[in-house]
Amino acid sequence: MNEKSRKALISTVIAVVVAVLIAVAGSQGGARIGGFPVFALGVAIAFVIQWLVFIPSYKAQTEKFYDLTGALTYISITVFLVLASPGIDARGMLLAAMVVLWAARLGSFLFLRISKHGKDDRFDELKPDFFRFLNTWTIQGLWVVLTAALAWVAITSDRKVGLDAFFWVGLLVWAVGISIETVADLQKNRFKDDTANKGRFISTGLWSKSRHPNYFGEITLWVGVAIIALPVLQGWQWAALISPVFVALLLTKGSGVPPLEKKADKKWGGQPDYEAYKKNTPVLVPRLK
Repeated sequence: MNEKSRKALISTVIAVVVAVLIAVAGSQGGARIGGFPVFALGVAIAFVIQWLVFIPSYKAQTEKFYDLTGALTYISITVFLVLASPGIDARGMLLAAMVVLWAARLGSFLFLRISKHGKDDRFDELKPDFFRFLNTWTIQGLWVVLTAALAWVAITSDRKVGLDAFFWVGLLVWAVGISIETVADLQKNRFKDDTANKGRFISTGLWSKSRHPNYFGEITLWVGVAIIALPVLQGWQWAALISPVFVALLLTKGSGVPPLEKKADKKWGGQPDYEAYKKNTPVLVPRLK
């Protein structure tokens, strides 16, 4: 086993340990099936799904179903939690609908994108290495769990709260976020589909207000989910507030903005129009004027 494989294996173990801690914390005061916490069961199934799809993906050396699997995991686990949580209220049902709607939109968008391009260059070096490729699937399981944890905790929580001000404010914030994310993705798709734009960068529509408006929209929608979930949290369930923080850090410091900025700088750096766009357009939070 080489050094990169060893590090990938360690990363896989750490991801599972973090998930176990979240499962234990989020299960306090939550629904149970046969004495087993429903939330923890959902967390476990999220990882099992990734590992099951990893097996044929590794054999076929393909990443084609990676993003689709992530989206379907959000949807399937959320539906499972709704069905397994007795006495689920309107808040829980609406939170579930919000997660499913977001996952269905993003999953279909990403699947169509990789189907169009045929591959994802990020996986070229990882696929041949069993442990490194396994680690990417395990990390996706952790991504699903950490992102959806707050919504899932609220869905399974024993504490029931009516549709109060937190719900309506959170719903508004979520609606704004998913609208921005959806419109930004559509605008970029149309831009890329136009052959006249080949080799150019997008700087129109929402992309004239922010260099990454889709990421701003995603962070915003999960903040909305957090606002809705707040009134039902109790005890160790408060640990699930890691969800919006995780999304924000992942997109601004991890696999979101940094690699895309680096790729753009490599492709268009030095061009006067790109340098002007970069200087005058915020990285994330849209410029209102």
